[in-house]
Amino acid sequence: MRLFRKKINLPDEDYTLETVEQTTVADVDDAIEKEESITSTIANSGFLKKYAKLGKIMFMMIKDYRKGIYTNIPWFTIAAITTGLLYVFSPIDLIPDFIPGLGFIDDLTVLSFVTGWIETDLHRYLDWKLKEKAYLED
Repeated sequence: MRLFRKKINLPDEDYTLETVEQTTVADVDDAIEKEESITSTIANSGFLKKYAKLGKIMFMMIKDYRKGIYTNIPWFTIAAITTGLLYVFSPIDLIPDFIPGLGFIDDLTVLSFVTGWIETDLHRYLDWKLKEKAYLED
């Protein structure tokens, strides 16, 4: 008996970049509005747990950006964060999340691409945040 396996196409860098390029300010606001649900999805998934703290930092960054508090950041970074977070929350994944063992692989792939692209901006943001905190405490 021969087993047939359906080929699963994971999101790749080009797919993710295309989605980032289409991101709007309304999408950023949508991600902020869904923060609790997205955070819960990340925290409750075995595959995505390592992104739980990173997700919180990403949400802090996009909220500070939207409030006009932290604007020293390229739009690409804001759009990439938004794309990654909304993709995790989206019920329309390339691999549905309810498939045991595989359901979060596409989410993990998108978050990995996004994190790699914005790592430097995340570090700059955290440095700024720490300086702000120190300034406010003085």
